[in-house]
Amino acid sequence: MATPIPEALRNIKALTFDVFGTVVDYRTSVPEELIRRAQEKIASPEFPSLPEGPRTRFAAMTEEDWAKLTEEWRISYWHFTRAFVPGESEWKDIDAHHYSALHSLLHKWEIASIYTDDEVRSISLVWHALKPWDDSAAGIRRLGTRYVTSTLSNGNQSLLRDLDAYGGLGFRKIQSAADFGAYKPHPTVYLGAAAALEVRPDEVAMVAAHLGDLAGARATGLRTIYVERPREESWGPGEQRYKEAREWVDLWVSEGEGGFVEVARRLGVPE
Repeated sequence: MATPIPEALRNIKALTFDVFGTVVDYRTSVPEELIRRAQEKIASPEFPSLPEGPRTRFAAMTEEDWAKLTEEWRISYWHFTRAFVPGESEWKDIDAHHYSALHSLLHKWEIASIYTDDEVRSISLVWHALKPWDDSAAGIRRLGTRYVTSTLSNGNQSLLRDLDAYGGLGFRKIQSAADFGAYKPHPTVYLGAAAALEVRPDEVAMVAAHLGDLAGARATGLRTIYVERPREESWGPGEQRYKEAREWVDLWVSEGEGGFVEVARRLGVPE
């Protein structure tokens, strides 16, 4: 027996997707690339001639250290996007932020002298090649047979196009918060995306693994689809706002239930 489509989602025409953490697994991809680049650097002819202190610290870094640096990098992104005020803050896209934030982190970890500026810039682009979750490409492509599927990420256009191509995701449209001169969860982003898709806000469902993102979308009239991903939710299950979200999220797919493929099933999209 087919699962009834949630009433709030019966008239939607488009799906907008958060990307980092929701569509792609940066927590695995970024540390793996950082470790690969570190091993490459250690094996290079110039490594023994680098300053002893930073060289020793760098060579001693563990997988856990690189994972921690990745987490700090991601947190810097979170603070950067939420501190941005449209019309007041000087514009900086996410590629530029990732580059400057990586510079700061290498200084914090006291290994800044290991890499040249060109190497730091190259490493900062690791975010352009992140592995999708196992269900991402199949689910997005299936959903795309019925709905307009679009990214709606704080990542800049070139970053999102590269992720779409790298993961074979098959999005029908690439939209960035930068298109609207703001960053999520600013209302301009959600409303701008709906307008660009030429649909009403209530004809769009935002898909994300972060309830804060969905709360921002809901406040502008968008519908909401929550897809749990490992370690992505910052709202604790014991918090009142999390409990309330259980009531207002239009479709909730728990971790282990199949991700976007399960979203397609619950929306009645055939395989």
